[in-house]
Amino acid sequence: MRGYIVRRATPADASDLVELGRAVSSEPEAWLITEGDWRNVGDERRYLRAVRRSPHAAVFVAENDAGIVGRLSLARDSHPASHHVADLGLMVAAGHRRQGIGRSMLEQAVEWARESEIEKLELHVFPHNEPAIKLYEQFGFEREGLRRDHFRRGGRLVDAVLMAYRVD
Repeated sequence: MRGYIVRRATPADASDLVELGRAVSSEPEAWLITEGDWRNVGDERRYLRAVRRSPHAAVFVAENDAGIVGRLSLARDSHPASHHVADLGLMVAAGHRRQGIGRSMLEQAVEWARESEIEKLELHVFPHNEPAIKLYEQFGFEREGLRRDHFRRGGRLVDAVLMAYRVD
């Protein structure tokens, strides 16, 4: 039995999601683009309200007795030529990794994609984030390329690995 549930985020989750985002983005390994500078609670709540009204985006959380320990964000590409593609963002709290939460959230992403008639999920991951790359590859994501100097983080340019999953 899993010790957590994956569910759609609600505006009431805003404070916990801000706390999770700040914690993960502040880790010294630099897993996320942002560096501790996360949205404030009001902005997060407004964002979650907007997402709940949109058929083209979704935010899910993984929750256990400790509270919200994971976040999955999905958004369909707005360009008509790539409307079949959605971008994915995933984070899991440090003390809760390697427990199946990330995999469960990826399963939720595929379920949402099928319901939304998405044919391809894609994501960016830093090349040094080997644990995440391993998870994504084991799940079935493939590397589609390396985007050199794609993000600015901490005043410097960093590369990103582009990965994609074909939704069947």
